[in-house]
Amino acid sequence: MALSEDSTTLNAYLADFGVSCTAGSVTADAILDQPSEDLIDGTIIFTDYLLTALNSSFGNLVSGDSITCDSVAYTVRETRKLDDGTFVEISLQKT
Repeated sequence: MALSEDSTTLNAYLADFGVSCTAGSVTADAILDQPSEDLIDGTIIFTDYLLTALNSSFGNLVSGDSITCDSVAYTVRETRKLDDGTFVEISLQKT
């Protein structure tokens, strides 16, 4: 049986695991991750902020745009579509 990706299911998933985000006049839930990356055998460790959101909510964001997630301000670095394009992954930096 195929899985259904209707807006109710997708929004419920984001509501369970996400935080409230606002960019311009759009407010929607998205998943904010803060993965650490280790470069040069532990000499450099940095945190990159990644936001997973519905393409229909934040897929139009471009580098330099502002977004607030969970009351923290960020600037968009890059927006990439994931898999079939239903979701986007947005690379962020704290403002």
